[in-house]
Amino acid sequence: MPIYEYHCGGCRREFELLIRGGDEPVCPECGSRELEKLVSRPAPPPQSPGIIARGRSQAAKEGHFSNYSTAEKRRI
Repeated sequence: MPIYEYHCGGCRREFELLIRGGDEPVCPECGSRELEKLVSRPAPPPQSPGIIARGRSQAAKEGHFSNYSTAEKRRI
């Protein structure tokens, strides 16, 4: 089920709703069905330094360095 952003024409609020295929969205504030679906920007997958460091450490243990940049390979 996707999450959509809406703008209500009744109370002029913006909100997100989790919508099933056949459901008709309703404003949670005023109950209006006068909604405009907004275009949302997709979020990139999170990349924390800790996750990257663990992945690189595991790659080094396995003997491959394909996920390192050229400058980083020189330091190893």
